[in-house]
Amino acid sequence: MADVYDCTDPEQRAAGIAAAAAALSRGELVLLPTDTVYGVAADAFTPDAVARLLAAKNRGRHMPVPVLVPEASTLAGLVTVVPPDAHALAREFWPGGLTLVMEHTPTLSWDLGESEGTVAVRLPDDDVARDLLRRTGPLAVSSANRSGRPAATSAEQAEYQLGEHAAVVLDDGPREVGAPSTIVDCTGDRPRVLRVGAVDVEALRAVVPALVE
Repeated sequence: MADVYDCTDPEQRAAGIAAAAAALSRGELVLLPTDTVYGVAADAFTPDAVARLLAAKNRGRHMPVPVLVPEASTLAGLVTVVPPDAHALAREFWPGGLTLVMEHTPTLSWDLGESEGTVAVRLPDDDVARDLLRRTGPLAVSSANRSGRPAATSAEQAEYQLGEHAAVVLDDGPREVGAPSTIVDCTGDRPRVLRVGAVDVEALRAVVPALVE
C-alpha cells in the first residue's frame, strides 16, 4: 500500500517530497503530478527501477521511458548536442508539455528501454514535480496508467491503476490538461512530430517552420 501525501497542504507536501525522494533512491516507484497528467516515476539511473516501471505499466522495452528534468540546464549532462531547432523549441515551450528526443551521452549508466541511443526529455511546468526533481535529479517518468488505458488525470486514478506498484503517491489535485505531452524527434535533418498532445503543432511550426508530421 502506497503512502499518500496531500501536496496542497504545505507540511504534507514537504514530507511527501522527502518520502518520494527516499523511495526513489531505494529503487521504488512514485506516483506524482505533472503539468499534463499524473506520472509514474523511477530513478533514471537505476535500470532495475526502470524495468519495474515498465512492468507496472505492462509496457515493453520497445517503448523507452521519457526523462523529466528540473531545469533546462540539466540537458547539457544528458545529450551529446542540443540541435538549434531543439534549442528554439525548448526556449519557447519549456517548462511545458513538450518532449524533445535527442541523442543521449553514450557514457550515461542508464537503461530506459530500446532507445537506440536517444532520450526523450521534458521540463514540466509543475512545482511539485520540479521540487522533487531538484532533489533527485533526472527521473524516468511515464504516464501513470496501464498500457492501453487512459492516462490518469488525478492521484486517485493513478493510484487505482498503479498504486500497488508504488511506494509513495503525491496528490496535488486533478490535472485539467488531460493530454500527454507533444513529442518531437530532433535527431534527424528536420524535427518530426511523433505524438500530438498538449502543445499544438501549429504553435511548434511557428517557432520551427521546418517541422514535419
